[in-house]
Amino acid sequence: MSITVLDGKRFAEMVIQGASHLSANAKMVDALNVFPVPDGDTGTNMNLSMTSGAKEVKNNVQEHIGKVGIALSKGLLMGARGNSGVILSQLFRGFSKAIEQKDAINAHEFAQALEAGVTTAYKAVMKPVEGTILTVAKDSAKKGVQSAKNQTDIAALMEEIVIEAKASLNRTPDLLPVLKEVGVVDSGGQGLVLVYEGFLAVLKGEELPEAPSSLVSMNDLVSAEHHKSVQGHINTEDIEFGYCTEFMVKLEGKRAFTEQQFRQDLSHYGDSLLVISDDQLVKVHIHSEQPGEVLTYGQSYGSLISMKIENMRQQHTDIVGQPAQSGGAESKPPAAKKEYGVVTVSMGTGIADLFRSIGANVVIEGGQTMNPSTEDIVKAIKETNAHKVIILPNNKNIIMAAEQAAELADEDVIVVPSKTVPQGMSALLAFNPGAGLEENKDGMTEAMNHVKTGQLTFAVRDTSIEGLEIEKGDFMGIAEGKIILKDKDKVKAAKDLLKNMLDGDAEILTILKGEDATQEDVDGLAAYLEEEYGDLEVEIHDGGQPLYAFIFAIE
Repeated sequence: MSITVLDGKRFAEMVIQGASHLSANAKMVDALNVFPVPDGDTGTNMNLSMTSGAKEVKNNVQEHIGKVGIALSKGLLMGARGNSGVILSQLFRGFSKAIEQKDAINAHEFAQALEAGVTTAYKAVMKPVEGTILTVAKDSAKKGVQSAKNQTDIAALMEEIVIEAKASLNRTPDLLPVLKEVGVVDSGGQGLVLVYEGFLAVLKGEELPEAPSSLVSMNDLVSAEHHKSVQGHINTEDIEFGYCTEFMVKLEGKRAFTEQQFRQDLSHYGDSLLVISDDQLVKVHIHSEQPGEVLTYGQSYGSLISMKIENMRQQHTDIVGQPAQSGGAESKPPAAKKEYGVVTVSMGTGIADLFRSIGANVVIEGGQTMNPSTEDIVKAIKETNAHKVIILPNNKNIIMAAEQAAELADEDVIVVPSKTVPQGMSALLAFNPGAGLEENKDGMTEAMNHVKTGQLTFAVRDTSIEGLEIEKGDFMGIAEGKIILKDKDKVKAAKDLLKNMLDGDAEILTILKGEDATQEDVDGLAAYLEEEYGDLEVEIHDGGQPLYAFIFAIE
């Protein structure tokens, strides 16, 4: 039977089945790990994100498809985890925005909504990388729009979209050489294909393999292998423009407005540009040397409201509160809000205690065995009980969720994009309670770029990458995110890693001992350092982190 109209109830079934199918195959998606390290979590992140959306939909099943879409968008937004989860949430945010006023949609409108989702997702990513979930979403949506010109049956249209999504997924190794080298397709793209397969099964009235007993089992997901997603490589540049300029424009029809053209024009005035718009208002954040020209341009579209300009080169003269004393996340905040709060993500009790000891107010447990969701980070921001909040993700796969949480929070929030624990610690030590948010972001970002990170972990499978033949169980030395060596012996691998990373400029080495390292391992490493690098200042802490026997911070 042909389906020419899609209502809210059927769409809700599609979402629930899509989430269920992804849940049933989450570990398979996790296994599509570019690097053989035990922290690949694309399947886990997408599963938890999609499940959050599906649960919200289950609580809001109704005929009106627009309202079901709003529920999906809300659930995904708050449940988004990791880069893959955030991108998935943005895909369906754009989709839902396109249908929010509609009681039901036809094939053409369904395809247009998928394309709207792609546009939203690309805008959300600072440096989009092709050969990822973005490409699979884009190619399949484009096929859908083309097919909808002649196809009125939504089930048949969805089938064509799935076929193209799979074809696009198979092309991802041609766009990302690292995928071809390792012999896998993109994990995020595979996750999206699974969601679309769930959609199609509902439209065709077909059964898919049974999912686990619930949409998601938290305990199972915590123990799942975790993925280091390809699109997560983001390089943050130092701010070159001196004025942090924020304002809103109330659109008054002075000239035709398109967000794309507006953003493109403003991009010539500076960097760190953020543009968010709806039918009546445009919110702008930009760092510029000509804030007056930026405001004049904005005014050409309507009235300026909520303007704020800060000179980031000048230290704030206001006396601000000191950072709170160290304490756990369970500590009851004082009644009066303090000026500054710091949220950081940590793995291992020892590392969490270290962060608290140097000024972190709220430590979110996570990073390797579980990425925190956008909602987790929003709650942590609230828990600081501060007017201004700084977030240190300490993992490149958490940065996007942190940035999304910063946008949702009522407080003034910045994200210092630390990708490792050593970067996060170095950044936190550079925090200046007497400076403004943007000035702190500059100083903390600069500080974290002065520390080098080394990690020792084990291979979860056989692979060959950049000419290095790795067998399951090998210990691997990772320098600045790149696997540079492997060895059967843990301590030898650690020594070789340090030998590669320590140079004449190194003055301080901090060693964080993980769960998998013994005291004998530590003693052997310490003896080696004393003999070979006698002038090096060495600090050893029991980090208690899982998966990584050692984490090295070199300054």
